[in-house]
Amino acid sequence: MTMFDTVLVANRGEIAVRVIRTLRALGIRSVAVYSDADAEARHVREADTAVRIGPPAASESYLRVDALIEAARRTGAQAVHPGYGFLAENAGFAQACADAGLVFIGPPASAIDLMGDKIRAKETVKAAGVPVVPGSSGSGLTDAQLAQAAREIGVPVLLKPSAGGGGKGMRLVRDLAVLGDEIAAARREARASFGDDTLLVERWVDRPRHIEIQVLADGHGNVVHLGERECSLQRRHQKVIEEAPSVLLDEEIRAAMGEAAVQAARSCGYSGAGTVEFIVPGGDPSSYYFMEMNTRLQVEHPVTELITGIDLVEWQVRVASGEQLPFVQADIKLTGHAVEARICAEDPARGFLPSGGTVLSLHEPQGNGVRTDSGLSEGTEVGSLYDPMLSKVIAYGPDRASALRKLRGALADTVTLGVQTNAGFLRRLLAHPDVVSGEMDTGLVEREVDGLVDASVPDEVYEAAALLRQAALEPAATGWTDPFDVPSGWRMGGTPAEVTHHLKVSGQDPVSRPVRGRLLDRTEDRLTLELDGLTHTFTYAGDWLGRDGDAWHVPSYDPVEASLTGAAHAGADTLAAPMPGTVTVVKAAVGDEVAAGQSLLVVEAMKMEHVIAAPHAGTVTELDVTPGTTVAMDQILAVVTPHVEEQS
Repeated sequence: MTMFDTVLVANRGEIAVRVIRTLRALGIRSVAVYSDADAEARHVREADTAVRIGPPAASESYLRVDALIEAARRTGAQAVHPGYGFLAENAGFAQACADAGLVFIGPPASAIDLMGDKIRAKETVKAAGVPVVPGSSGSGLTDAQLAQAAREIGVPVLLKPSAGGGGKGMRLVRDLAVLGDEIAAARREARASFGDDTLLVERWVDRPRHIEIQVLADGHGNVVHLGERECSLQRRHQKVIEEAPSVLLDEEIRAAMGEAAVQAARSCGYSGAGTVEFIVPGGDPSSYYFMEMNTRLQVEHPVTELITGIDLVEWQVRVASGEQLPFVQADIKLTGHAVEARICAEDPARGFLPSGGTVLSLHEPQGNGVRTDSGLSEGTEVGSLYDPMLSKVIAYGPDRASALRKLRGALADTVTLGVQTNAGFLRRLLAHPDVVSGEMDTGLVEREVDGLVDASVPDEVYEAAALLRQAALEPAATGWTDPFDVPSGWRMGGTPAEVTHHLKVSGQDPVSRPVRGRLLDRTEDRLTLELDGLTHTFTYAGDWLGRDGDAWHVPSYDPVEASLTGAAHAGADTLAAPMPGTVTVVKAAVGDEVAAGQSLLVVEAMKMEHVIAAPHAGTVTELDVTPGTTVAMDQILAVVTPHVEEQS
């Protein structure tokens, strides 16, 4: 085959922008697709052409196989790159592309199908000599058979859905007395997430390390590995920081794990870029076990690119076009160290709930060993339809310590005002002593999360917000100024009155305070103030302030207006939206008597559901939403008035 001249990218956001960048470097015309919600998105603007696939504002747009294939036909694309997520590991989509005469830039449908079934995958690689986690065997096990396997393995055990990953449906069981309930719960979640409630059970490795091997294979029988990535820093089974190489492995173990990964790829007839994931006991890295194979490009692929100098997207495209790998295993050299942080639209101070909004100010560091892969631009509307990951910041250095320092600095320099993100949290995580020393495991983030999240608002944040409002009120310096026009509190023949600003940060009580600080310098997007002898510098846009990766939304608060609208007494009786999203379930109506803790509503955002429960027993006196209602964060959803005896 010859190289493609047009490739359709069947994805969105940062990975679509990333793929388009390599296509442009190869001289290949790129085609983007978009839902109505993404009509102004960055990946649409950066592609050579774009096709609307609708329907309006629906996350399912990118799952419409018929629309994607028709878009490729209309634009003359010869191949489709699926990115990751959506249809990237969908064997039916890969086969549909082949049936339509399109090249799927990924492995054969048969490899996707085989490795997508965790039970069959485990049996296949085990037969190829790859070590696997002790656990159940066979597909379609009944609850009784799963329970028997768990008893034979011995607790703790992990229940896992066979049909999918991402932590959905996984249950860690340490007590056999609750095993039956956990199997039922795991089946329900697996069925809801993947349409398949088949489970397997595996031995749980306490304080495990999550290490994966990047493989690259062509259609001519050549397979190499590109070293490992350490992905042990996770929250709720989702990776947040990844690095390459791992401090845990020595050259001998690295070579052995790499060879195991190559054999796993060969066992399923793999071609393209893929990742073989292993669970590794931290105290004995030589005892590694196959966990699963991801038959696509990984989110964390940039760290491998930086230490090997190999563009993985480029080689996905070249292999798919029929080219042979020009290097063998002995040619692969790992140089330096790279670390990646995933920037997500979530609010650590509010339990990592999804956030949203319009990007008002954006700065993403690039150069000097720092790379940002992003789908953002100023003006981007971050809604509740799609995955919360917005971008990735990656740092490279000659050694691990320098890469960590560089990434902490890059996160401090990252500005995404208008949308709350986890950048500040990640910067603090990277400074944790156990991360710095490399003594990590998959439970570290959950154990230490309280010490890495600070929900309080520093005094200087309120002071900066007040000074900005004060400066906006002051008249331009054009000759003589009437002192009554200056908001300084000046009064004739008397002591100046204090100038007070009323402010409120979401999730905090309103603040009314006089201005105590002094504005030292202000530009279009940056200010420096002095407070109690210390200077503080912030970026700002609208009502947003940012510093060192953290951000605060500090709007004005009018006590009079709040009293008129009822917002002032929004307290224990009031149920507000904890995140911007869509109401999917309403289980009560005005006049209903409800019990404390009773589920009343469900709000969904970015594929995360949040149950809104009654704060106390009482009567539903207000309920202003229905299923399908789009709500903003802190929007009042319902009011539960307590019974008289509870009020007393």
